[in-house]
Amino acid sequence: MSATPWARGRLLGGFGGPRLLFGRMYEDWGVELAVFPPAGARVLCIASAGDTAAALDAAGYDVTAVDVNPVQLAYTRERLAGGVTREGTAEAVMRLGRGTAARLLPAWRRTELHDFLTLDDPREQACRWREELDTPGLRRLMRVALRPGGALAVALRPSFAGVVPQRFDEVLRRRLERTVCGHPNASNPWLWRLLAGAEPPGTPPPRAPGVRLVRDDVVHALEQAPRGAYDAVTLSNVLDGPGPDFARRLRAAVRHAVRPGGVVVLRSAREPGPGGPGWVAQDSSVLWGVVRVVRLGGDAVDRRIEP
Repeated sequence: MSATPWARGRLLGGFGGPRLLFGRMYEDWGVELAVFPPAGARVLCIASAGDTAAALDAAGYDVTAVDVNPVQLAYTRERLAGGVTREGTAEAVMRLGRGTAARLLPAWRRTELHDFLTLDDPREQACRWREELDTPGLRRLMRVALRPGGALAVALRPSFAGVVPQRFDEVLRRRLERTVCGHPNASNPWLWRLLAGAEPPGTPPPRAPGVRLVRDDVVHALEQAPRGAYDAVTLSNVLDGPGPDFARRLRAAVRHAVRPGGVVVLRSAREPGPGGPGWVAQDSSVLWGVVRVVRLGGDAVDRRIEP
């Protein structure tokens, strides 16, 4: 049976048991709200840190959240019940990167960066990004950290290192520019989380104690669900790391568990292939290269939902 490296509960190399990987989430659930069936529909998502599950619950959906990592799932349970937000492995890596940038690049210091994040005009943001933040110094720093053989690739477990796009420093800079040119910074929590490790002022913590949390590999959970149990599913990062056998199982499991006419949202950190990036421009997060939205056709052909 094919397995997923997410079951190890570790993004970085080394030994030991599962760890908390994500203290926050980095996917813009506004995409789900735009394409999912009306409120009341039965939906499944990856639990991760609980932000998407909480947003879907608040919008009136009947939410099941699945995670194979017991440490992550326990954290999500606590957080959705009103617990504090903690730092996971992903946040620790981001904090180290932000700290290095702040020490070496004046525009990336806390005060200056906060001023940039409070802007709400994408045109001004684009000018500030190009003139003040996207400097030769930033490019050199990102090249050292993010190129193949760089610090990130060396630290990641082998199964995840292959997911990082070639020349990821340039890829991430393009994605940052895409985001600040297309979405107001001040109301973009995903950008704040990435660049500041914080939420925009006044952002309420996620709270949704009624979400059903299930410890399981998402493919197995879908395989074991009754046929057509869900009206929609959203699966970020699920295919980033596992091999083609897992991908085949996932496709079959989704067709089993999601009713004909149901909606599937898939995100990937990889660069887009021939099918293009999909809904990436509508996703206010920086990290994704592909956001694919598909309506299942039953015996008919599945159809992409175009933005």
